[in-house]
Amino acid sequence: MVRGEPDIPNEAEGSDWLRLFHNLEPDAREEILAGATRVRRARGQRLFQQGAAAQSFYILQQGRVKLTQLTDDGQLVLLRLVVPGDAFGGVAAMGNQTYPVTAEAADACVALAWGGRTMERLLRRHSQLALNFIAFLADRLHDMQARFEELATEQVEQRLARVLLRLVRRTGKPVESGVLIDVRLSRQDLAEMTGTSLFTASRILSRWQDAGVLQSQGRRILVRRPDGLVGIAESHPRRDGAGSRNGGPGQAKSL
Repeated sequence: MVRGEPDIPNEAEGSDWLRLFHNLEPDAREEILAGATRVRRARGQRLFQQGAAAQSFYILQQGRVKLTQLTDDGQLVLLRLVVPGDAFGGVAAMGNQTYPVTAEAADACVALAWGGRTMERLLRRHSQLALNFIAFLADRLHDMQARFEELATEQVEQRLARVLLRLVRRTGKPVESGVLIDVRLSRQDLAEMTGTSLFTASRILSRWQDAGVLQSQGRRILVRRPDGLVGIAESHPRRDGAGSRNGGPGQAKSL
């Protein structure tokens, strides 16, 4: 049981945390939080596995979580890197569902968790929460559909630029020399999110760094020229049909 306002660091406009609690009365917020428990996972531990019965819905408080999916042709795709303020596992509130992805802690993490039956009860009791939850699911579905279209039709450079631009929107902090993506990322993470090899992603990132588009700062990325990434994302011709590993992985199921 969680009392009071939990520590959700990501207060950016459009975060799942803010959207799910949008327009809720204080009493309703208190009741919803009282139905949650805190769960902790060490790096590498799973919160749930693809194909398992969906039992809990989560909002991340601290750390990072990778949402991965094993496709029908055996490729492991990193669909989303969850950061504080993000929600995941929404199918648990829909009754007798299985998780379409695996959630694994990329760092030691803390999350709020609501059991599926608890979420069903809260959604029936609070119509505004139900509307917010529907909007959350619709947004996530739209995001996944866009990702799959990109994987099937766009060049690697274009997809990698879009991945970075999404991270800028979700976690970006304006600094004097550009926008800092304020989450720890490895080049392997970016390769998996793009659907390409580590070699290909590293080669492209090094070329962009030489061109002054971005700069690596430890395991964080400073985007010096966001307009440069936008230009890359919009400039490359689209491919016809599905690609290879350096193009795009096999079709994955939407969340």
